[in-house]
Amino acid sequence: MSNIVHVAVAVIINKKDEVCISLRPQEAHQGGLWEFPGGKVEAGESVDVALVREIKEELDLVINHPRPLIKITHSYPDKRVCLHVRKILSFDGQATGAEGQQVKWVSIEQLAAYDFPEANTAIVKALQLPDKYLITGKFIDADDLIKKLAAALANNIKLVQLRLKSDDLNNLTDAPALLGKVAQLCLQANAKLMLNIPDDLLSSIDSSEIVFDGIHADSRTLMSLTSRPQSHLFSASCHDKTQLLKAERLKADFVVLSPVQKTASHPDVQPIGWRTFAAMVENMSIPVYALGGVSADDVERAWSHGGQGVAAISAFWENK
Repeated sequence: MSNIVHVAVAVIINKKDEVCISLRPQEAHQGGLWEFPGGKVEAGESVDVALVREIKEELDLVINHPRPLIKITHSYPDKRVCLHVRKILSFDGQATGAEGQQVKWVSIEQLAAYDFPEANTAIVKALQLPDKYLITGKFIDADDLIKKLAAALANNIKLVQLRLKSDDLNNLTDAPALLGKVAQLCLQANAKLMLNIPDDLLSSIDSSEIVFDGIHADSRTLMSLTSRPQSHLFSASCHDKTQLLKAERLKADFVVLSPVQKTASHPDVQPIGWRTFAAMVENMSIPVYALGGVSADDVERAWSHGGQGVAAISAFWENK
């Protein structure tokens, strides 16, 4: 197999929250499939310089302020590629198929209806995920949990992990009813809901009445799994490279990696730091959230170190 091919990829989003995609010519590698525009990084070029050049050549657009979205390394039977993906929210011009290719603007939700090269799967997942991930924390009772969740959703949280432990359930008279309220709140706020709850409670859920988006596994559960849970989305908690690779093999949709920085809840646990975080996610083909001692102020830092964004308990739950 030849040396890895580095490709600069642009996820261009317009003011209607639509994404620009184009159709690869039949005679090209992965021909006949849709793609996010971009092209090969030439010798001596930076990714951003290559991206500006390629998008001008392909779409006759001038892109502004690209920011990292995800970096993906993927092996096809005939080549190995590394996709350096940038998200673009500002550009000048009107997108046209300057090289004769078909160009479309589609909503993020519609992307699943299009056939992309296999390496692009993680890009679609990253696009469908927000940059902030709430993990629910301590609560006094069911009313307190609902109050805190409602406040977080009002602050534009769009991804929620409901984390309940066995001790929490001892203080709840009707846990299924509570799950129903949580699900309804998330549905009304157009937020995705991941469940991290005891197996006996999970098995008691009537999926026709309680709508949720996926299952989240803690690191111990992750390492015990032999196959991916049967749910729309699957995420997991990771603390080292072995766990990250296990999540990738199970085709997790995203993961959290922690602790990045010191936390008040686990002051004796040594954080990995941002540099190690970046090294650990370098070749991951799934989105990774930074967790531990982070807040909304760290979102851009997470992007610059290869992360999808930040996951947090206290920063998004306590409504400070």
